Amino acid sequence: MNAEFMQAFEQLGREKGIAPEVLFDAIEAALISAYKRNFGSAQNVRVSLDRMTGEIHVYARKNVVEDVSDARLELSLNEAKAIDPRYELEDVVELEVTPKNFGRIAAQTAKQVVVQRIREAERGMIYEEFSNRESDIVTGIVQRIEQKNVFIDLGKAEAILAPSEQIPDEVYKHNDRLKTYIVEVKKTTKGPQILVSRTHPGLLKRLFELEVPEIHDGIVELKSVAREPGLRSKIAVYSRDETVDPVGACVGHKGMRVQTIVNELKGEKIDIVKWNTDPAKYIANALSPARVISVEIQETEKMSRVVVPDYQLSLAIGKEGQNARLAAKLTGWKIDIKSESQAAQSPNSTMNLVQEELV
Repeated sequence: MNAEFMQAFEQLGREKGIAPEVLFDAIEAALISAYKRNFGSAQNVRVSLDRMTGEIHVYARKNVVEDVSDARLELSLNEAKAIDPRYELEDVVELEVTPKNFGRIAAQTAKQVVVQRIREAERGMIYEEFSNRESDIVTGIVQRIEQKNVFIDLGKAEAILAPSEQIPDEVYKHNDRLKTYIVEVKKTTKGPQILVSRTHPGLLKRLFELEVPEIHDGIVELKSVAREPGLRSKIAVYSRDETVDPVGACVGHKGMRVQTIVNELKGEKIDIVKWNTDPAKYIANALSPARVISVEIQETEKMSRVVVPDYQLSLAIGKEGQNARLAAKLTGWKIDIKSESQAAQSPNSTMNLVQEELV
């Protein structure tokens, strides 16, 4: 290998973010394997690669012993002293054994090592980039679908949308543009494996951060998210500025901001409610769009008893209990909903039961 060849390797290494010394050390290690493979040697050898000229020298390393049992690995004391009188027992003598045609093999080996190291470095950089973006949102294009797994091109890498992370009944087609949430980035022998989700509550949170400047700027805070992917979600928001309506900021002018997110999630309905430090008010807000008459809470058990107008009972509970279930997830409170007439027939029955259990 000549000096120009070495300079090209060094420049390529710098461009790909690999320290030249790391590259040259790897080439030397590969040349040792190439020497042993091509010349059938069981010798203990060292390869020296001149960083400036590209000259290669192969040295056999032999231990100085009294009696030689393996000439490939050992050298007698008399032979060692014939080379240099200063050698003593247990010293290591290096003898040059560079084959005449080793240059061609070395050049090919060096090329393979550089290509491999660059590939590893690129994989490492991609891993670092995306591992730092875990819990973030990415936009990609659907490339293919294999065994229900959707493979998404993110530009520098490919992400996997597993069946468990797909919105029920959502159809994915080649070249579809999708926003997904990075759940995990794993290191594998074939490079980083990026696992993404369309069902994670974090996706909804990130979509609102992208769409609502007040959330991005920290004026409005998204306190909690509850999702039943593809069907309905609830988010609780709070404003640090009394002059800013957090719900209005998220809804946007004529509902445009929230509608953009609904469209991205293929029609998933989103309820935006105001967060409150008072659990009773927070629970009442969380049951929106139903109107709440009263909320009675039991702090110790984190249970609440909610009374709604008779005609609002089905709305408060929701289809198959969805509204009540999402409100409970959003607030972290157990919610028992009763109509006015039910509450009148058994006043405080739920709370009395809780109190009896605590006694």
